[in-house]
Amino acid sequence: MRPVQVFFFAIALSIIFFNCQSKKQTAFQPREVYKTSTLIITQLTESTFQHTSYKQTNDFGNVPCNGLVVRNGNETIVFDTPTKDSSAAELIHWIQQTLQCKINAIIPTHFHDDCLGGLQAFHDNNIPSYAFSKTIELAEANNYVVPRNSFPDSLSLKVGDENIIANFFGEGHTKDNVVCYYPAEQVLFGGCLIKELEASKGYLGDANEKDWPGTVDKIKKHYPEVKVVVPGHGEYGNQNLLDYTIQLFRAR
Repeated sequence: MRPVQVFFFAIALSIIFFNCQSKKQTAFQPREVYKTSTLIITQLTESTFQHTSYKQTNDFGNVPCNGLVVRNGNETIVFDTPTKDSSAAELIHWIQQTLQCKINAIIPTHFHDDCLGGLQAFHDNNIPSYAFSKTIELAEANNYVVPRNSFPDSLSLKVGDENIIANFFGEGHTKDNVVCYYPAEQVLFGGCLIKELEASKGYLGDANEKDWPGTVDKIKKHYPEVKVVVPGHGEYGNQNLLDYTIQLFRAR
């Protein structure tokens, strides 16, 4: 190779190396963006934020409870409310004032109060609520605040120019547990159907342990490309959370 060719070849390699390094340096790193004694918000990806509030229980102590906010453009959709109206109002204020976004919808993923305990705050702010038909039935039966719009077994809603999807795949933690998916960033909010790594089985008062692993296996097969998985309680992760949940309930 001639000296001139070597020179230009070296320049080309340098440009490629610089571009690769730049991409590595700009890869998004999850970070906590808001924290008070009642609410923590962690940005997981460019467009998704995990919100964590707390529920005092007799058996498990003060339990952190997760939900998810998906943002696209100046619009958001929220999966699961914080546990109380006061922390839900705090989340709503943060979305509207800090993100400067409209909230298109709130979607509780099952009827327990760690999913819809703050629903009245969303209704007070005229935010549409959507839930699986069984969730509405069970919320009514337990005298909880009831979501106002029902869907049969799946729902697709727009957030900005993207879509979110909510699906019922079967029973597990409850008879009505749905999961929500944001295809644009391959983020799955599993709610209490999905366990963090090393978690115990948790509360089983309304569970179907027999069907639980099969339901999660269906989710895994339906969304094989998922990259981020957010459980109802504990640390977010990846597909390993699906595998762990399947094995936890399969080895009964």
